[in-house]
Amino acid sequence: MESFLHKLKDISTFIFDVDGVLTDGSVYVMEEGTQARQFNIKDGYAIQLAVKCGYNVCAISGSRSKIPIYRLNSLGVQDVYVGAHTKTENFRIYLEEKRVLPASVLFMGDDIPDLEVMKLAGLAVCPADAAEEIKAISAYVSPHTGGRGAVRDVIEKVLKVQGKWMSEQAYSW
Repeated sequence: MESFLHKLKDISTFIFDVDGVLTDGSVYVMEEGTQARQFNIKDGYAIQLAVKCGYNVCAISGSRSKIPIYRLNSLGVQDVYVGAHTKTENFRIYLEEKRVLPASVLFMGDDIPDLEVMKLAGLAVCPADAAEEIKAISAYVSPHTGGRGAVRDVIEKVLKVQGKWMSEQAYSW
């Protein structure tokens, strides 16, 4: 664990998959055909705090749903890619736009579509309920499942290592 924590000191950017990471992977289909997803409020708190502390935060989803855009925009995250056919392409575009080196990126994914992009990130992590192939390439497996605090867990660890967790920004929501 100490080796993992040491790697957190250089993280400047968080990139998350959506379904199975920011949500528990469930999709609620209403009678009229609309879909809904559930997001965790503690994950949301950590995301908005990371934004306030100056971190780059991005989400890349294969789903075409606009729901993650609305949720993440409300937390201050402007960079949300939906309908990503190849997450690696969106990853490269984002890093180029932000002028970020892959070594400073923490990517959290949970399933096979995240495998290749996770290999490009400086630090690959996953929730407890990730696919075995994802766990195998992850430097850290959160004890929390997707949509149930895994995002909060990794953001909190980075901010604590970097001395930003209980900063002035932490007290305003």
